[in-house]
Amino acid sequence: MPEKCRVVVCGFDPMLVKAYAAANARACWWHISDQLYSEHQMKPKSKVEGRLLKIYSGKTGKEEAAPDEPFEWECSNESGLAVVLPSEVIKKFKLTEFHFLELLIEKIDGREVYPGEEKLSKKWWPDDRLKLGYALDYIA
Repeated sequence: MPEKCRVVVCGFDPMLVKAYAAANARACWWHISDQLYSEHQMKPKSKVEGRLLKIYSGKTGKEEAAPDEPFEWECSNESGLAVVLPSEVIKKFKLTEFHFLELLIEKIDGREVYPGEEKLSKKWWPDDRLKLGYALDYIA
């Protein structure tokens, strides 16, 4: 069974995100929970599978999209802690470092996460902190 989490998107200034996404380079990422990181002995390039449930805008604090679609994303070349968002996902949902993702983490490197149970991650971004004091828009 999966781990449900809500994480903040990390990344660069939206102008750099535009350029990096166009070049298919790492532009945005998120951090997996410390518990999953250690339990699954995650390494650079580990594969994380699950479902992208919702996207929240840091500008408004409101749900922006509810794609409920499967994903398979890789960790960065440097660390198994940072899961890189593919350029096509960034462009499709116009993501910046001012967004939050609600996810179900189902598998890591092909192994099930928490077989037989579902857990709410300690990395659950609280509802009352979804609206940021400062946010910039995606640059297409």
